[in-house]
Amino acid sequence: MIAKMIRGLVAMAVVSTGSLALAQVKVDPSIPDYKPASGVSGNIKSVGSDTLNNLMTLWAEGFKKAYPSVGIEIEGKGSSTAPPALIEGTAQLGPMSREMKSSEVDQFKAKYGYAPTPVRTAVDSLAVFVHKDNPIKELSLDQVRKIFSVEGKDMKWGDVGLAGEWADKPISLYGRNSASGTYGFFKEVAMGKKDYKPSVKEQAGSSSVVQGIASDKFAMGYSGIGYATADVRAVPLSAKDGAKAFDANAANAYSGDYPLARFLYVYVNAKPGEGPSPIVKEFAKMIFSQQGQQIVVKDGFFPITPEILKEDMAALHIK
Repeated sequence: MIAKMIRGLVAMAVVSTGSLALAQVKVDPSIPDYKPASGVSGNIKSVGSDTLNNLMTLWAEGFKKAYPSVGIEIEGKGSSTAPPALIEGTAQLGPMSREMKSSEVDQFKAKYGYAPTPVRTAVDSLAVFVHKDNPIKELSLDQVRKIFSVEGKDMKWGDVGLAGEWADKPISLYGRNSASGTYGFFKEVAMGKKDYKPSVKEQAGSSSVVQGIASDKFAMGYSGIGYATADVRAVPLSAKDGAKAFDANAANAYSGDYPLARFLYVYVNAKPGEGPSPIVKEFAKMIFSQQGQQIVVKDGFFPITPEILKEDMAALHIK
């Protein structure tokens, strides 16, 4: 599980940075700067996650500065669109806010004879957002499951402890559509694989979820923490009823204490023993660089550790 993976890596991150507080806000200084290579040319297309759409666009802009003649196209309609595009060869980059399903990996293997390679590009806290004026202090995943899934009744704010004007107001629910990796991750981890209530207002993009909550005082929804605005608030979450709740910040994501922490991936077609095409290797090197990870921080997500960088660069045969 993502929480265990991150918990195992955080000790190494703390050693290399000196403190967890530093790891929260800064890219590890040992991650190298990106140095443009010679002879990089061609076109590259990214198809996949909406959550990573801003990140992919910012990375593409940085890559274009280094290689003005390279053509880059970014399409972010949901993580489920990435595997078919990689399989068909219509995209070289497949950003996903969840891991590929075994069925998706099997389809790729049936075409190429080997599995696609996941690249861990950033860490995210999937946040449960409410309107900025909402006084709710914390929620457990048990409560979240009952609020969003068919397991629970249609709930009012009084059912989760709010009084006064809030008590008899229905919780207005916002979420992603089924093409989204965020939809799938939230269903599996937060809802215990239960189906969503029909009343959840499905949105095509993460920003639309946040905008809906910002304009609806009695709303609740979920989205990557990088989409937070001043008009919404991320509710501290606990893993179960009665447990300690944790904020959706970097320290709690790295430690695994925040229960909805996850990696953000870019999947690529990397031949065993060779890695991906030269242009994809260079794009990955840029993501793994000091500049690429500064973009992660700028976009509101959390940077990877040098240990992750080393493992994933080796998987792509990048020196």
